[in-house]
Amino acid sequence: MNLIRFLFTKTFAKHLVMLIGLFIVLVTALLFWLDVNTRHGQKIQVPDVSGMTLEEAVSALQERELAYAILDTSNYNPNYPYKTIIEQIPESGAQVKQSRKVYLSINRSGYKVTTVPYVVGKTLRQAEPALNSSGFKIGHLIYKKYVAKDEVLAMNYRNRRIKQGDQLPRTSLIDLVLGDGTGGFTVQPLDRNSPYRFFKRKRDSL
Repeated sequence: MNLIRFLFTKTFAKHLVMLIGLFIVLVTALLFWLDVNTRHGQKIQVPDVSGMTLEEAVSALQERELAYAILDTSNYNPNYPYKTIIEQIPESGAQVKQSRKVYLSINRSGYKVTTVPYVVGKTLRQAEPALNSSGFKIGHLIYKKYVAKDEVLAMNYRNRRIKQGDQLPRTSLIDLVLGDGTGGFTVQPLDRNSPYRFFKRKRDSL
């Protein structure tokens, strides 16, 4: 009977109200904590950091409260400067949550070097697949008077003569000096100011 009477006293009513209030406060605080930590419904757009240095990319990501990690790759893209970002995951424009980690791939120093194949004396049609299979690309084609049209007379890389067996980075552009099919058996010398100048050589020595 004493317990029943206590349930109807002002003291019990006061404590009950306090407990209900405390429960509401705790539930509200818990919901707020969950909302802050999960960012429910909140999305952050991933910025485009391609072409940036690592320091610039990290700064751009941190401004949007995004984390980052470096991909351990040996990727190289000649269209981007050395040690800049060439790839990111997720891609720019993606919608992610706060603190999402963005994986970055950094442009390495360059391709591994490889040996220049023997193409002097061959035709352009034969030289092109030989160079491509070794990882090189054909740059400028310089035609000079010579009896055989499209015969490779010399190779140049960055304005200097190269030969079979030289070591160059893969994807290097190699300029080819070709015969134009209108000359004799000796190669006409180039202009003295030309970076591709070479002396007369007999065909047998080519």
